[in-house]
Amino acid sequence: MELIQQFEWFFYGVLCVLAVMIILCLVRAVIGPRITDRVVAINMIGTMVMAGIAILSVVKNEGYLVDICLIYAMISFLAVVVLTRIYTGVYKEAKSKKRSGDEDNGNS
Repeated sequence: MELIQQFEWFFYGVLCVLAVMIILCLVRAVIGPRITDRVVAINMIGTMVMAGIAILSVVKNEGYLVDICLIYAMISFLAVVVLTRIYTGVYKEAKSKKRSGDEDNGNS
């Protein structure tokens, strides 16, 4: 077996391990008890997909896949920022409603 072929098999094995880890993170994103668990799982899925695309670009020797990986990284980052922003907005709104509810109950 040539060294290049051994590297290809190794990279395919790493891609299979990444696929299993992505599935496990997807399970965590679905059943995560808190919203923070879900956001972190989604971020990890994005990171592992980027690693998979980078490995695939090495195996297939295609340079354009690196560009796709960079674009995916920017989109993934923006998605996590938006999710975090939405979560903090919902958290602050719930906290202010709770405070106003406590003030109303205290005055009555």
